[in-house]
Amino acid sequence: MQALQSPTLKASPLNHLRKPNSKPHFPNVSSIPHRPTKSFSSITASSPTVSAPKREKDPKKRVVITGMGLLSVFGNDVDVYYDKLLSGESGIGLIDRFDASKFPTRFAGQIRGFTSEGYIDGKNDRRLDDCLRYCIVAGKKALENADLGADKLSKINKERTGVLVGTGMGGLTVFSDGVQNLIEKGYRKITPFFIPYAITNMGSALLAIELGFMGEADLMIAGGTEAAVIPIGLGGFVACRALSQINDDPQTATRPWDKDRDGFVMGEGAGVLVMESLEHATERGAPIIAEYLGGAVNCSSYD
Repeated sequence: MQALQSPTLKASPLNHLRKPNSKPHFPNVSSIPHRPTKSFSSITASSPTVSAPKREKDPKKRVVITGMGLLSVFGNDVDVYYDKLLSGESGIGLIDRFDASKFPTRFAGQIRGFTSEGYIDGKNDRRLDDCLRYCIVAGKKALENADLGADKLSKINKERTGVLVGTGMGGLTVFSDGVQNLIEKGYRKITPFFIPYAITNMGSALLAIELGFMGEADLMIAGGTEAAVIPIGLGGFVACRALSQINDDPQTATRPWDKDRDGFVMGEGAGVLVMESLEHATERGAPIIAEYLGGAVNCSSYD
């Protein structure tokens, strides 16, 4: 079987990990003082032997990634995006979608120049929230990347395919516009798409409806989408004091573990993978990018 490796994506160099510099990116992090080690004459308790989990061998249960699609501040080309990540280029900048001058935070990872042409028809495009647009376009681009463009979708069993694309905020622009219409013009001016396009599962639903994906799956479209860089989104996070306010140097505002960190940075976009059983991918001659070995979901709210 072909190697589970992308022919286009390049591995990140590892040389800098072998001889690390002393905190080159986080000069403000306090050093941990050296503590002398203690020696023990004997150990009375024995540690249980921990073995690595056995790797799945059944091709029906092994899961591979065969396609990737995204919408980002760097555009919608996966290889360009990956090169930007490796070069350390930041996509964070001042917000110009609306007047943010009166906000204490005036920067974000804002997408510019987005178009859904060729992926969403004009009538639906005018109705949709950006959160949903990003989801649909990224999902279709992932399918193209997996050699499942529109002309090839008929070759797969759509009763054995599904969509799961998550979002934190959902259609926030549609929600904000609906509230404004209610206040200024009354309830009769609220669009009938107000609730459907605001709920958080609508990105997955619209993509699944359009593609006809409907069941327990040999193939899944999985990912996330977000579009909250609007006044109410920015204002909401400002109100809970969650955002960085380093407006004079926004590209360095994301600084986890730095003692001068003052919050996170908002961003928007979508990232979607096509994931399928190894058996299904092999049968259709799919381009295999990687194998998914496992994952976890946890809650870190308790400190």
